[in-house]
Amino acid sequence: MKKVVVLTGAGISAESGLKTFRDSDGLWENYRVEDVATPQAWENDFELVLKFYNERRKQVIGAKPNAAHKALADLEKKFDVHIITQNIDDLHERAGSTKVLHLHGEILKSRSTLDPHLVYTVDGWEIKSGDKCERGSQLRPHIVWFGEMVPELERAAAIVSLADIFLVVGSSLQVYPAAGLTQFAPLHAEKFYIDPKAVSITGGFEVIRLNAGDGVPALVKKLIGSF
Repeated sequence: MKKVVVLTGAGISAESGLKTFRDSDGLWENYRVEDVATPQAWENDFELVLKFYNERRKQVIGAKPNAAHKALADLEKKFDVHIITQNIDDLHERAGSTKVLHLHGEILKSRSTLDPHLVYTVDGWEIKSGDKCERGSQLRPHIVWFGEMVPELERAAAIVSLADIFLVVGSSLQVYPAAGLTQFAPLHAEKFYIDPKAVSITGGFEVIRLNAGDGVPALVKKLIGSF
């Protein structure tokens, strides 16, 4: 069975109504990214960071997978599909995708500030000041903030290196190190880049200048039909 590896970014979640800083001049829901999405922000005002991510979590819970998410799940009927996402929501999983790697963490989980291996599912949509892990430290969002290491990067690169078909959807390819994953795609792999604002990309990609909701279902139909 051919292996399809999909790298998804903010554009696919935006079509489900989830806003990101990507198209808003460095602002995320009217907050400066530096004030809510960095280790320094946590040190300066952890309660503000908790509030910010609680609101994002509430939005994710209320959002629904769109046509692009569902099409990628359908692709599993004919291919071995691995999704690597820069997004922190669970829309791929809710659409039915079974192999999803979250590069930047998961909004619906919390983790210990003392031991990063202690990760928990958030009950509801809030992490509160005083919510602690089993070792007594404050819980934080299970998110990779700007300035932090991306622990799943090596695993993601290994997955991309085995792709027969490599698809990039809704990513500006401006956020590193995730954007560098395109360099690991094999020379023989078929490569597609779907984004209405597609940047210049090298490496033999076929560029499809459509939004995810239109471009992904069309490509999936083509791939399944050629199987």
